[in-house]
Amino acid sequence: MPIEERPPLRIVISDPKAGKKTIKVKVKGSEEDELKVTEEMKKTKEQERRKLPKAKVSKKIAEELHLDEIGFLTLSFKVEDKKINIPFKAIISDNINDNDVFIASELIAEATGSNESEAIAFRTKAFQIAVPEDIVIRISGLEIGDEIDGSIIGLDGIRLKIRGGSDATGFPMHPGIPGAIRKKVLLSAPPGFHPHKKGLRKKKTVRGRMIPDPRAERRKTALAQLNVEIVYPEQKQMV
Repeated sequence: MPIEERPPLRIVISDPKAGKKTIKVKVKGSEEDELKVTEEMKKTKEQERRKLPKAKVSKKIAEELHLDEIGFLTLSFKVEDKKINIPFKAIISDNINDNDVFIASELIAEATGSNESEAIAFRTKAFQIAVPEDIVIRISGLEIGDEIDGSIIGLDGIRLKIRGGSDATGFPMHPGIPGAIRKKVLLSAPPGFHPHKKGLRKKKTVRGRMIPDPRAERRKTALAQLNVEIVYPEQKQMV
């Protein structure tokens, strides 16, 4: 199967220190070169995004949301009766008003239909990026619990721990199963089975704990999502 026919693997990155702090901000469109949206960012199409768009934020916002520690910010826009959440890589600036955030004009226009809008800002709890097959090949063979250098997927200076994943048909990776095979096993807890009462067990199909080489996988059984978590020297939850 040609490489271009295989959908990219989605890597979901979670931040265990994101916390619950939110700030109401004024978001404005900008034509600055450093905020321009590239094809890799796919604007608001999360499933196809290979790189986060950038947002310029005030030092005040960065301090309140602890963005200097990791730098990922989500803006939540309310458009009619729905919310649109877009994650960004934050650029901290001393030259803008305390509650202002600047993003690419085309991005805010696509999300809200305007060049200015109010939004709720918070430190990103989780976001996903799509990675091409050549990157998946580089991380194949790693298992649940292993760590990845974030630079492999464009997140320089960040360590990521593999927590699990699932294939194109929804079967989850299981830490107790070696390799990358599918196997039917008796389960009493997640992943793969969520009992509605204590002591209940059931045979369910799960995948092994290893990331497979995508070249050896069929499209319908290929790994579709990989869940990873940012690794900190101290894993203490912010409030």
